[in-house]
Amino acid sequence: MSVPTYDQFIEPILRYLAATPEGATARDAHEAAADSLQLSEAQRQELIASGQATYKNRAGWAHDRLKRAGLSSSVKRGYWKLTDEGIGYAAQHLCPLSADKVEQLAIGFMNVKLKAPTDAVPLDDQEQQAPSPNSATVSPDDRLEQALRELREATAADVLDNLLQVSPNRFEIIVLDVLHSLGYGANRNDLQRVGGSGDGGIDGVISLDKLGLEKVYVQAKRWQGTVGRPELQAFYGALAGQKAKRGVFITTSGFTAQAIDFSRSVEGMVLVDGNRLVNLMMDHEVGVTSRLLKLPKLDSDYFDEE
Repeated sequence: MSVPTYDQFIEPILRYLAATPEGATARDAHEAAADSLQLSEAQRQELIASGQATYKNRAGWAHDRLKRAGLSSSVKRGYWKLTDEGIGYAAQHLCPLSADKVEQLAIGFMNVKLKAPTDAVPLDDQEQQAPSPNSATVSPDDRLEQALRELREATAADVLDNLLQVSPNRFEIIVLDVLHSLGYGANRNDLQRVGGSGDGGIDGVISLDKLGLEKVYVQAKRWQGTVGRPELQAFYGALAGQKAKRGVFITTSGFTAQAIDFSRSVEGMVLVDGNRLVNLMMDHEVGVTSRLLKLPKLDSDYFDEE
């Protein structure tokens, strides 16, 4: 018998986390859901293509749906906990959930994006993707594109969660790793972390040439609140103090419209918000790994007769 689909994991995960309001490790939640669904040993041994246990993968997607619905959160790495709304939802909806409720949680929040501060302005053009119809008439290619988009969005959420949980020092190192992956510095040693008190608003320095004559200064802020114009003005002042021509301000959150306007009014300042940062990390595989899928396609030229 195959492992139940991820929607069937939603209620077991919800009920287990409701019974442990202080939160629980993802591993414990996986096992609790498997026990609740009475999975056999053979079902627990089944693997997906990446090598992960199928039931753990589907439990993870079930939790992803609870997170998108605002009912749960990843309070720290590998640790799940219901939100106040989630606790209330579990209390108001008796076991078992109706099929309609499960379907709503499974597909009703698929297109919910990561929450950004209300006054943050997107740096990149973020077109709203229209939800794909859940129908047999959708082509396999369209379903594949939808699945890839959903996998990328889920990974982006996980990456951002982890960035928010690392120490400020570790975040500064990650930022320099990202910049190096983009081609800054001939080698990793050309990117140095400054950090610490008295850094004058400078967290890292990138040498663009061997003699260190051309430098880019970096400020990295692991924030949840929006970065405003005053923070950028302070950074600009720190750049002036270093007689620097280039600076990069990177944050896990976002920037206000006033902050973006200020950055555009001065020369040599580049902004990177949380959305752009996690996409750079995925594109350049910093803290992220990718797997190659081989998709067969007919080579019609092969069958042509000369």
